[in-house]
Amino acid sequence: MDFPLVTLTTDFGLRDSYASEMKAVILSISPNVRVVDITHQIDKFNVRMGAYVLASAVPRFPEGTVHVAVVDPGVGTRRRPIIVQTDKFFFVGPDNGVLALAVKDMGGKARVYCLTNSEFMLPKVSSTFHGRDIFAPAAAHLAKGIPPAEFGPEIHQMLSPKFAKIIKRRDSLEGQVIHIDDFGNIVTSFTEKESKTMKTKDKLIVKVGNTELELKLCKAYADVEGQQPLAIIGSHDFLEISVNQGDAASIFKVRVEDKVVLTRSD
Repeated sequence: MDFPLVTLTTDFGLRDSYASEMKAVILSISPNVRVVDITHQIDKFNVRMGAYVLASAVPRFPEGTVHVAVVDPGVGTRRRPIIVQTDKFFFVGPDNGVLALAVKDMGGKARVYCLTNSEFMLPKVSSTFHGRDIFAPAAAHLAKGIPPAEFGPEIHQMLSPKFAKIIKRRDSLEGQVIHIDDFGNIVTSFTEKESKTMKTKDKLIVKVGNTELELKLCKAYADVEGQQPLAIIGSHDFLEISVNQGDAASIFKVRVEDKVVLTRSD
């Protein structure tokens, strides 16, 4: 890219100066970078929500984009600051799961580096603001073409949180609810690819929370009558449990983190 992109996803909100300080650091180091806000309105400390929103937005960006995600309740502790290099993108953030869904969606082999080289940090690193002092400068230097290996040692794995794991059994898949959107759609951790392993034609048995449903796997919400439930692969490639023109989460009393089990409908 002629003008490299850096994206920001945080729980900082817009009331304080935190997001603008990160941008200031990035532009001071790499003035030609374009900075794009994915969002700064992730619920406070909600790593799962940050991971979902980041994974939803990432595929729309051009190759070579540097994605920074800072939802970091463990800032200042021994959790690792990392860079992840995939075939298409770079990711920068804490090793606490916030990058996990986006990296998983990339496929292929990711290379993970621990950010330890102080040359690519601000001279003074606050124990409470790694977004500004560690992650922003790292992103700016990556955007200038510094190889990830210069930032610190390669490590063999990153943290894989429970919400990013799918348990495969002979006849079922087990995941969880990772997001509930403003329409009440229940977004599960199953991608379209994982859902297809059920080898179903057009129906799935879905158990979520205390409810078990046999659902039609639809292409559109309106494939069923109003107020009727359905399963659908949403626009971000995750399997959703929905109600046409209704609030599925409220109707079925489902919350984020609830277990979801998929079984093939014979």
